[in-house]
Amino acid sequence: MRFLLLAVLALSVVGCTRWSMNHHLNNAYSAYERGNCEQVTLELSKVERASRARPYVWPEVSMLRGLCLERQKLFVDAAQTYQFIIASYPQSEYAFRARARLETLQSLGHYPLRSTTAAVRPTRF
Repeated sequence: MRFLLLAVLALSVVGCTRWSMNHHLNNAYSAYERGNCEQVTLELSKVERASRARPYVWPEVSMLRGLCLERQKLFVDAAQTYQFIIASYPQSEYAFRARARLETLQSLGHYPLRSTTAAVRPTRF
């Protein structure tokens, strides 16, 4: 009987953590749809705290953070977030989406092409 009680308690704790993570992720998407990036940032930090043992959610969190940075017109920060996704999770769906967002930022002139950046040299004073 004691074993059964411990097993049920252990399963409920694991389920609660996952439920909490999903709840905060859903709240983050809802806040993003409303255009409230401050709330998105808060919810994503709660997701990160709840997902330490669940790395499969990390690229999704980073992608949503990058989209919010873009919405706030912090294009360089968004591009760096997308580069992080590509470097850390190269085989994920989010790496594909991050590459597309980088291309979009480059085509809109919000983020320079790498070849253009390499050609610019600092001037000496």
